[in-house]
Amino acid sequence: MPLSRDDVVRAAVEVIDERGLGGLTLRGLATRLGISAPTLYWHVTDKRHLLDLVAEHVLAQLPARRAPAEGEPLVDWLADGMRVRRAAMLAHRDSALVVAGNRPTEDAMPAIDATVAVLTDAGLSPGEAVRVLTALGSFLLGDVLETQAARDRPVPDNLADPRAHPHLRAAAADMGGDDDRFEDGLALMLDGLRARLAARAATGVAPV
Repeated sequence: MPLSRDDVVRAAVEVIDERGLGGLTLRGLATRLGISAPTLYWHVTDKRHLLDLVAEHVLAQLPARRAPAEGEPLVDWLADGMRVRRAAMLAHRDSALVVAGNRPTEDAMPAIDATVAVLTDAGLSPGEAVRVLTALGSFLLGDVLETQAARDRPVPDNLADPRAHPHLRAAAADMGGDDDRFEDGLALMLDGLRARLAARAATGVAPV
């Protein structure tokens, strides 16, 4: 059976899951597929093109954003979507590095447009809605990047002296894990959005 572009992309995802993004080379991928490097270029123009296709593959595996339930607060709906997407991205090694800088494909536009519609119905302007989604997406990528990077590095033992950095020592005992960090950051962002919408509803000032 002839090799397809999908075969190339799936093999690249497997390499990244096994070895990390740094372990992916076009020559190594061609060897894995049992083809020559020139044959690989029939399917991808260069490594950046390959990574764009891998990012598209990873994002395509994310669950479709559901519509808000009747009476569901906007911030709760956004938070649920963020948690679902974070879990899906953490399932692939270095997914944040692959997805960062990726631009939505035409196939993704209807779902994004529907999400913007939900935010504008809640009281945001279209521009505000896109900025909110962009900010949340940047936070998600940063959190996933930090979580995945932490898996590959040892925990430093630089607080061994109980007299040194007492406030940092107290914080270390109270910080919790990666999920706690994510939930706190998400709450801070969505509390700000909730306050903005509440103030707008109270004053009746139109969005800009």
